[in-house]
This record gives sequence, structure tokens and C-alpha cells, in this order.
Amino acid sequence: MINDNDILTCNINVFHKCIILYDVYYSRVKFFMHDLQLLVDLHPICSSEVMEFKEGKHRILMVSDFFYPNFGGVENHIYLLSQCLLKLGHKVVVMTHAYANRSGVRYMTNGLKVYYVPWKPFLMQNTLPTFYGTLPIIRTILIREKITLVHGHQAFSTLCHEALMHARTMGYKVIFTDHSLYGFSDIGSIHMNKVLQFTLADVSQAICVSHTSKENTVLRSGLPPEKVYVIPNAVDTTMFKPAPERLGMDPIVIVVISRLVYRKGADLLVEVIPEVCHLYPNVRFIIGGDGPKRVRLEEMREKHSLQDRVDMLGAVPHAKVRSVLNSGHIFLNSSLTEAFCIAILEAASCGLLTVSTRVGGVPEVLPDDMIVLAKPDPSDMVYAIKKAIRILPRIDPQEMHLRMKEMYSWHDVAKRTEIVYDRAMRCSNQTLLERLPRYLTCGAWAGKLFCLVMIIDFILWRLLQLWQPDSEVEPVPEFKRTELKRG
Repeated sequence: MINDNDILTCNINVFHKCIILYDVYYSRVKFFMHDLQLLVDLHPICSSEVMEFKEGKHRILMVSDFFYPNFGGVENHIYLLSQCLLKLGHKVVVMTHAYANRSGVRYMTNGLKVYYVPWKPFLMQNTLPTFYGTLPIIRTILIREKITLVHGHQAFSTLCHEALMHARTMGYKVIFTDHSLYGFSDIGSIHMNKVLQFTLADVSQAICVSHTSKENTVLRSGLPPEKVYVIPNAVDTTMFKPAPERLGMDPIVIVVISRLVYRKGADLLVEVIPEVCHLYPNVRFIIGGDGPKRVRLEEMREKHSLQDRVDMLGAVPHAKVRSVLNSGHIFLNSSLTEAFCIAILEAASCGLLTVSTRVGGVPEVLPDDMIVLAKPDPSDMVYAIKKAIRILPRIDPQEMHLRMKEMYSWHDVAKRTEIVYDRAMRCSNQTLLERLPRYLTCGAWAGKLFCLVMIIDFILWRLLQLWQPDSEVEPVPEFKRTELKRG
């Protein structure tokens, strides 16, 4: 009779043999590809395949699932940064997925070219992960536009991860900007951290929007801190200006503009708003935004009979955000996690005093005399609002706006990003075999899996080159910005 111990010992022996066979197979594939130079050339990409870095001007491909017509912090960041880079003389092309009937190539202000590739989002504006499905179209765009550098945005973006992977396979320099903070304990964060570790294992440089975000990204990805730069977001102060005449202090209006989701602290608002309305009869709330937590806020308004003191605006178009901000005195941010809150900058530029939770990179955004911070706790937030109401008469909206003009500028962000681009272009080119050890450090099993993914990607790219050589891909005609203006 065979007992359970014999079966367990047999299974363990088989398991160890599988590991040995996998390592032997991986080693043989590695040496086979090294010897077979005629079929798969593993030397660094030559200058004829990737445009040389000349005169400090770059040809940049911005990639993310999040772009216009969708609205948000990442979308604004990509658009405004691209506009400033265009003014500095660089060529910028944006790649994102299709939105409804918006598909194909579109042109935006100052000739900003946008590729809306025919991939539909399937979850939270993200495309379905395909690993290799986007390789042909990304390769075509890179060759047609003569791109020299690929810049991906947001760790949530599937399209970003795939574009950076394919770009590194083809020998392009890649930059990654992280806009969010993640945890380490829940299943979703663990999965996302492993994906980020894979993407950043071979990235040229990385950018974070706050020092807190940098620490978070370095811990999650294992990226060397010297390769991560901190470049904060900015605000368009020409668009967000205070009202010409200062508002009266009766009533005091508190403005909330946010997505009404758990991460943005919508549940905190449900407890804070009734308490503040009870303490201050002359306080009103204006809430702009939409999301699954809107129902809870409407139930709160009905329960406490605050229909005349809490206005629910729903989703607010970005063009109307300034008019909503100019109707208030205090801006309330209740986020539970935030790498850098652009909404705080927009509110401060309009002259509003900000009350915010002390989370993530928020304490780095404004000086202490322009913001009141609180713990993400209802009682502490009520106390912070009481403090803000007391110091509100000393706030000068016009002076606050002028200070914001000195502190934050998208042109400054573009110039600092330009320095990161220059450093990325000076990174040495490496062969596939030189890059594979970086992926092996991602884990005992994950490292080997990542190496296999990159080897397959490399072979598919070479097959695409045999099927359609780079010389057969028609480059797009070049237009100067002066010609575009005349047209």
C-alpha cells in the first residue's frame, strides 16, 4: 500500500525536478538566442532605427488610458504639460484609447496630435490587458512619428504599461510618471505593485508628483531612489482667478469638488456636513461631482432637512469649475489618499482657504497659512473647519492668487521635465541579455515569468520587422507650428 507520506514525497520530488527543468530550459534559450545572431540580433538598437538625440529637442509620445474627453488630474497634467513642451520646441504626440465615437487621429490646441487607438475601455477607463496585442500599432506610431522618447502616465493605465514594455523592447528611452499612492496589504495593491515592479524594472527614469509619492513608488517597485525625480503638479493661474469683488461673509459657502467615491472621502462628508450646519446656521455647502457615494450624500441631506443649505451640482465640466469655486469662501478636501491634489491648487488660485485631510502628499502642496489640515476623522475635520471660519476674515483672495502665480507654473514643470528627458537620453543602450537580469530580481517565479514575457515580445517585434521593415512604414509629414497657425 502507498501511504500519504510517499505521495507527498513523490510530489515534492516532481516539483523540484520541474524547477530544475525550467532553469535548464531558460538557460538554453538564453544561450541559443545569444548564438543565433542572424535571426535575432541582440545588439543595442542603432541610430538609424531610433532617431538620434540632437540639439536638445525631443520627439515625445505621451501614453495613458486617461485623457480628454475624460476629465481628471492625470488628464489635465498630460494636456497642459504637452502644451508647454510644444512651446519649448519639442514634438509631442499623445496616445490613448478610443472614447465612444472618438477614434482615430485628432488635433488639439497648438497642433497637439492625439491617437485614439481602437481599443475600448472595459473597467474604470482602462483597456483590457493584452500584453502583445498593442505591439503592432505602437510600433507603427513610434516609427511614423519618429519618436525618440516614450512617457507613460499613471500606474492604473494598462495601455501605459504595455507601451513602455514595447518601447523598451524596441530600444527607446522610457519615462514613467506616477500620480497615485498605493498600499501594501490588500490584494489589489499587491497585484498592482508587482505589475509596477515589472514595468519599472527597465525604465530609464521615473517622476513622482510629491516626495511622499516618491517614497511610496520606491518602496513598491524597488527602483533606485536616484532614478526617481519629484516634479509637482501646477495650476493654470490665467484660468483660475478670484472673483473681481470679494464675497460677503453671510452666508459662508464651503465648496466641495470631487469624485464622490470612497477614496475621496465621501463617507466623511456624510458625517461632517450635518455637524457643521448645526454649529453654524449661516454656512452653506456646494458639492460638485458624481459617483457611487452621491446617494449617501442625498440621503444625508434628506435625513437632516438640509435641502436649502446643501446644493448638489452633479458632475461639473472643467470649464465651469472656476465659477463654482468663485461662489465660495472655503474649499473642503476629504480624500483618504492623495499623492498630489490639483483641486487644492485650483481652489487656492481662486483665493479660497483650503481645509483638507492630512494624507499623502497634501501637506507638501500649500504653506501653512493657506491651508488647514486635519486627520481623516469627522470630529477633527469639524474642528479644522471651525478654525478656518475664524481666520477667514484675514484671507485676501487677490494676494493668495499672486502667491500661487509665483509658486506654481506649468512652464516650470515642463522645464524640469525637460531635464529628466535629457538625462534619460544619456542612458546607455543595452542588449536584451543585459536587460533580462533586472527582471530576474522581481521574484523567484515572477522574475522568470517576466523574462519569458520580454523574450516573446522581442521575438514578435523581430517578426514584425521581417513582415514589414521599418523602411516600409511611411513617416508623417512634418509641419511647423507657424504653418499650423496660418492654416
